[in-house]
Parts: sequence; C-alpha cells; structure tokens
Amino acid sequence: MVKYSHPVEGDKLMKGTGVIKHILKDHFAGFWYLHSGRFPESYRDHIKETVEKTIRCGTSDLGFARYECLGCEGNPLPKFVYFTCKSRLCHRCGKKYTDDWSDKQQEKIFDVTHRHMVFTIPRELRNVFYNDRKKLNELSKQVAEVFKYHNHKRSKKRGLQSGIITVIHTFGRDLKFNPHIHALVTEGALDNQNEWVNNGYIPYEFLRKSWQKVVLDLIKKWFPDNQKVNDLIDDLYRRYQKGFYVNAEKKMKNAKGVAKYIGRYLARPAIAEYRIEAYDGKTVHYWYEDHKSGKRIDKKIPVYRFLFEILQHIPPKHFRMVGGFGLYSRRSHRKAQQILSLHAFMRTKQISLVLEKKRKKKTYRQRIIESFGKDPIECPHCHRQMELVGIWHSDYGWLYHYMEEIESERRRKYGIFKPKEAG
Repeated sequence: MVKYSHPVEGDKLMKGTGVIKHILKDHFAGFWYLHSGRFPESYRDHIKETVEKTIRCGTSDLGFARYECLGCEGNPLPKFVYFTCKSRLCHRCGKKYTDDWSDKQQEKIFDVTHRHMVFTIPRELRNVFYNDRKKLNELSKQVAEVFKYHNHKRSKKRGLQSGIITVIHTFGRDLKFNPHIHALVTEGALDNQNEWVNNGYIPYEFLRKSWQKVVLDLIKKWFPDNQKVNDLIDDLYRRYQKGFYVNAEKKMKNAKGVAKYIGRYLARPAIAEYRIEAYDGKTVHYWYEDHKSGKRIDKKIPVYRFLFEILQHIPPKHFRMVGGFGLYSRRSHRKAQQILSLHAFMRTKQISLVLEKKRKKKTYRQRIIESFGKDPIECPHCHRQMELVGIWHSDYGWLYHYMEEIESERRRKYGIFKPKEAG
C-alpha cells in the first residue's frame, strides 16, 4: 500500500495502488497554475473539476451514505459509505464503469463472430483533434462509412448492413497524444431480405485506402478553401501511398468475449498503476511495452511532464466514447437482434429457448461481498443489515435523513402540518 506522506530525500520510492492520486495531491495545484494554458480553453474547467473530484474520491468531501443499527444493544459505531468521483481518470471508478458496461453489453452484442480493428491517424493531423476532441466523434462515423461502402461495393441490390461498435482512444502506450478508433465489426451482414451473409475477407488494401480517403475528405470539409490544408492533404496522399494504417488481426467468436474486449479499451486511465515503478516527489519512473519490438521501455520523467501526459487524455464533459452504427444503431439493433436470435435457434435446432434474466447493475454492497466475502453494512454485534439513516451530498447537502421521514409520516398520519411561512 502507498504511504500517504510526502516523500522526502532518503525516503523509499513510492509505487503501487494510489500513487497517481498521491501525485495529483502533491503537484496538481502548482502544475495547473503554470501550465493550464497548454490545454484547449474550451475544456480547461472540466479537466480541473475532474482532477479535484479524483483527489477527493472515496472521502467525505464528495458526500456519503450513513448506516446505523437502530435499536441494537451493542451500540455499534455508524458506518459511512463515501461517494466516488465516477471519473475516467480515477483507476477505481474507471474499472467499475468498465465492468458494469461489459456486463450490460453482453445482452446487446450479437452472438456472431466479430473482428477487432484499429483505425489510426497520422501524426501530421493529430493536433486537429487535440484542439477539438469532439471532431473524434466524426471519425467514428467515418469508420462506419468504410464498411458501408464495402457492403455497397459487394452488392448494390442486397442492401447489406454490418454491425459496428467504435471506441475512441487518444493515448498510446507511451502516453503521447495518439487518437485512434477501436472498432468491433461483425464478420457478416444482414441483407434486405433478412438473410445473414458472411462477409468473408475484407482486403487490407481496401481498408487502408478507404480510411485515408474518408479522413482526408473530412479534413477538407472542416477547412474549406484553405490552401495550406489542401497542400497538406496532397502531401499525405503522396507520403502514405498505401493509405493510413489499419490493424485488423484480432478475431472473437462470442458476445461475452466481445463485450469484455471492448471493456478493456473503454474507461481505463491512460496508464495502469502497476506500470509506475517509482515516484520520489520529483520524478516518475514508468515503463511500457513497445508495440513494434515487443521490448520493455523504461522512462523517468519530471513529475510535471508526467501530469501533462496523463491529463491531456481527459475527454470533454459528456464526450461520447462509444458509438453504434449499422446493425448496432438504435434504429436497427432490436430488429437485427430478433433476426439473429432466430437464425441461431434454427442453426442449433434447439427445442426451447432459455431466456437469460437481464443482468442488473451491481450495488456497492454486492461488489464488496463478491470481492472480500464481507457484508459492508452488517452489524458487527447482532449481524443484521444496518439501516440507511442519512445521505449527504457535497453539492446539495442532506438529501435524506430518517428522522425527517419519521416526522413526515407522523404529520401525515395525524393531520399535523407546518404553518405556512409568511410572505
């Protein structure tokens, strides 16, 4: 466990769970005073708010639910469940969000083979998306256009439609700003007669060149009548004659695997804490595995530089990281799910369908019991479940208190009402 005291010269270097939160506590205020101007002005306030919430995550500063065992002779101390920040910067909250999302998506993802692809952006264009992150949502739509065009090219009459799920990422393993789109694509498509058609092999050359075209057409649309931009586009066509890089290797055969795979890329922070080897109050030592060579690369950098590298990946408020297109769009998903379920039924010749109960979002209590085998709100004396007696929120104050509820019920029962205030 991390010891939360500021490291001084001669102290043992820090690593492990909580080290990023400790770095933020130590240095964010000074870093933000000097370097906030390095971030786009439109979402500086959101970055600051996100970091401050992360620092206060799991403390009484954000709010809490209070539990007591009312009437217990053991007179146990009350238990407090502190609110979390729900930020993607926070390692604990990011993992919870990912787990909940993966569980929920298993009901929505078609139980057919999917292929995982990664669509990248050349470094010459990355600043466009650094300065305006919302443009990344347009990129997700362009990924869908690549497959729409491919299906149209295969058969204009059949109206083939694939299912595409996209997840936006902005960081590479080295923490540099490297926007790219992860896509999960069905290896098959529905035609206009509701028949499932195997897509087969999509030529790699087609993927790369089609992706290059839709991206550069989008850039031209965003910067019309700009000669410098037009010259850059011409140069990129010459420099990347094979198209922009697309990785299309990973294949998954069931919905559960697809949901978990997407979850890995959904809400995780830019760096996992186990990759941080040491923090001494001035520098951060971390490592990553080089994508091309597979070798471990160690970096030791000043703490302010480390803060910039992780904070630049905080998305704008209400930013949509996941997109559903084609058969996964809201308009088409329900009908496609029914058709594909029927196809699966006929293919396996099942006698009856077993409808799986919808997974409910796990409560804080359920997660603690599963993880530690201990009920967090069980009275240590009488072993009954303690009762919720109050909820306090940092923004709204007391939202609930059991004494107010008792008083309200008493007034309702006996017809006792508070007199109206004058005015």
